[in-house]
Amino acid sequence: MSALGGDAKNVFVLGLDERNRELLNDIPQLAGCRFHALLGREELMHGAPVPLRGLLEKAESRLDAFEGSIDAIVGYWDFPVSSMVPILCARHGLPSASLEAVVKCEDKFWSRLEQQKVCNAHPPFGLVDLDDPKPPPEVNFPMWLKPVKSYSSELAFKAADLEQFTVAAGRIREGISRVGEAFDSVLSMLDLPPEVEKAGGQACLAEEEICGHEITVEGYSRNGRVHAYGVIDSILYPDASSFLRYQYPSSAPAQVIERLIDIAGRVVRQIGLNNSTFNIEYFWDRKRDRINIVEVNPRLSQSHAPLFEYVDGLPNHECMVSLALGNEPLLPFRQGHYRVAAKWFLRRFSDARVRRCPSQDEISRVRREMPDTIVDIIPKEGQRLSELHSQDSYSYELAALYLGADDDTELEEKYRRCLELLPFEFDE
Repeated sequence: MSALGGDAKNVFVLGLDERNRELLNDIPQLAGCRFHALLGREELMHGAPVPLRGLLEKAESRLDAFEGSIDAIVGYWDFPVSSMVPILCARHGLPSASLEAVVKCEDKFWSRLEQQKVCNAHPPFGLVDLDDPKPPPEVNFPMWLKPVKSYSSELAFKAADLEQFTVAAGRIREGISRVGEAFDSVLSMLDLPPEVEKAGGQACLAEEEICGHEITVEGYSRNGRVHAYGVIDSILYPDASSFLRYQYPSSAPAQVIERLIDIAGRVVRQIGLNNSTFNIEYFWDRKRDRINIVEVNPRLSQSHAPLFEYVDGLPNHECMVSLALGNEPLLPFRQGHYRVAAKWFLRRFSDARVRRCPSQDEISRVRREMPDTIVDIIPKEGQRLSELHSQDSYSYELAALYLGADDDTELEEKYRRCLELLPFEFDE
């Protein structure tokens, strides 16, 4: 009999991919679960515009065709998956956060309005009229412009002056409908505050630039109780706004981590996010000892899952599935094989065609030399980097490398060795 007891539980995962299927199947506490893919990641993430209502109909038809019990519906991707989960769970009477709470996190403007009710840990912000773009009077340069709903930092641009602001607003106006039209459909399902309703799902937000040590608090909320189970550092490439690595556990001082967790609790309770995992990204400015929220995500970070497994002994997926089944999560602490872990991003900062990617033999050599290492190659040979989906506005991701180590020095050494063993070649 499984740790869950009784018959096997059927858990449907929106956008289930092979990497995360392996992680889910390796969790002993979930041995009594059968994991079923509900729509593929390609069809969920790559529509233009995102066909939300069609995706919901497809998901419902596949659930209706299933002959067994439907015990849980989960997802670990950003929109549209994050919004589809509460919609489908409500229709099937399953535990989940409410759609309203999820959208309060996902809508960057609405999220800021909620945050300012319980803390001052946010930068000055204001909406931008894309038909007549002008910097909001309360927001100073340099600032970031971004749609109220996007993902993977898509269409997020830094503007240091009015000229850059105008160019950024034009690029956002051209591409905002890809996600914005579907987000409007989600907003239409809710009773909205007047200012959020007026802005809509294709609005643009300007926020004064914040900087510092970027840190993420991961946790969950159940029965009104907020629990943080991990704090992760996000480290940028030098002189760039693209991530070099996520590293766990965080190197921030204990008193700073306590403040981050306290703010997370206040914000999650204010938003009303319940029966859900979450992750909140922050900047901590060391010089001014100032904390600012970057964004609130009503889901776990699947990018962090192997890091929790390396250090704590299980991926954070255990929390997601336990909550979806109506159970208290039981994520262990510091019972993994390594003391530190990181997801490294190998990037290129200019477009090119990929002439050569690392071979399977080269990837296998990495795994022989460094057991437990995970290598995900992003582009295919012959592909232009500008054809890749869900990239940030300033770089192209070539590979993701998941590494565990006993200390920071060994972690760096393993990364350097991976770069030697995994060559790419490009045609400019």
